[in-house]
Amino acid sequence: MPFLSYQSSVAQAIENAGLFIKDGAEAVKLEGGTPSIVQIVRALVDVGIPVVGHLGFTPQWVHQFGGIRVRGRRSDEAKRLIDMAHALQDAGCFAIVLELVPEEVAAIITERLNIPTIGIGAGAHCDGQILVLHDLIGLFPGWSPRHAKRYAEVGELIRHAVATYAQEVREGKFPTAEHSTKMTQEELERLKQLLRSE
Repeated sequence: MPFLSYQSSVAQAIENAGLFIKDGAEAVKLEGGTPSIVQIVRALVDVGIPVVGHLGFTPQWVHQFGGIRVRGRRSDEAKRLIDMAHALQDAGCFAIVLELVPEEVAAIITERLNIPTIGIGAGAHCDGQILVLHDLIGLFPGWSPRHAKRYAEVGELIRHAVATYAQEVREGKFPTAEHSTKMTQEELERLKQLLRSE
């Protein structure tokens, strides 16, 4: 769920999550595992809204953590993540995303939980994996997260296609008759008569 659509109160979370479900969502995802988030998860599940948890690096809290970084490298922080994962499961989450968590910590969480874990930059021991489409297809040039693997360079293809299109427009090579629709000669003559009679 978007930032500040669920953090202020249980009532706000239920109302907004309900709107997502009414609009066709099959579940909602909440970031974090603090006691207040766990309380919100429990309330959502109690009213019949399926919830996915999200621990580790949580993008909505990026500024609180001082930027994009792995969470759980220190033993005390790793223990907190493990405890939060259990709390989210106990509150009713049906799965948990583990993002930018050390592989060992993700493996422990996955082993200890009865619900699936979905990893993104959390190693190979999670039950499933996520890779952001933009990273997977190479949509943007330059920096890519360490955990991402590019399977294509679509961004380069897009830049080339747009540059070629712009050049053809400037040179008058596009559009051509092949890319245009024409009136029948008869209708064109009628239109000319209509315009003359104005």
